[in-house]
Amino acid sequence: MADTLDERWGVRVDSCERIVMSGGNALAWVGTPSGRLLAKWSVVPGRFSRLAELARLTTWLDGRGLPVSAPVPARDGRLQAEVDGVSMGLQRVIEGDLLDTADPAQVRAAGAALARLQDALAAYPDAARPPALAVACEPLTQRVTSWLDARAEHLPAAARDVLRGLVTAAPPDRLPRQLVHFDFRSANILFADNEVTAILNFEEAQHDHRLVELARAAILLGTRYHNWGPVPAEVRTEFLAGYQGRTHLAAVPGSAHDPGM
Repeated sequence: MADTLDERWGVRVDSCERIVMSGGNALAWVGTPSGRLLAKWSVVPGRFSRLAELARLTTWLDGRGLPVSAPVPARDGRLQAEVDGVSMGLQRVIEGDLLDTADPAQVRAAGAALARLQDALAAYPDAARPPALAVACEPLTQRVTSWLDARAEHLPAAARDVLRGLVTAAPPDRLPRQLVHFDFRSANILFADNEVTAILNFEEAQHDHRLVELARAAILLGTRYHNWGPVPAEVRTEFLAGYQGRTHLAAVPGSAHDPGM
């Protein structure tokens, strides 16, 4: 790792604070003459093209003023370098603490940050660039019906019947789909002075409805690395208030960025 950073980025590693490995990926926090950096690499070739696309995406978001961790270009200008069967990227360490869902101000700010991020992702010009980011999804009504058929046994029968009736009576699925982050939760949101300093980890980015991402984030907002349980109702209320303070669901742009329609 140190040799690659020296050769490809011209960065000398003076120290390594820690290395974390998971699922074919590794991250190393390193000290360099220019400050703390984060090296991230993968040994799974099937992910390499997607990692390159995500590096371009975060660079574009950074250029539009979004709080993301943009990659540091290598000497040859590439954002993701492939060396000896490894794909590696480099970022600057952004200071901050993980989102605290016990702080209503942070929860509201997170809701507003998600709305702003979705607005930006809807305008991303390479959102349908194959094969890395163009992921299709089933119509929303079909997804709810499939869930009711296979995974809703824990709900009271009356509640299942009401929801099934609403889905059956719903008009054709015409909600726009767009590129979304899809892993918006405490582990990936950094705060400092009650402001979002970074939205991290775009590796789950895909095409879906803004509403689906909003619902998922509202439930899993407090999740860090374990205990994937729902946050309390009052946290969801604050989060939604922050989101709707920035954008209204009824006013979401139409089909211009909807590859599935």
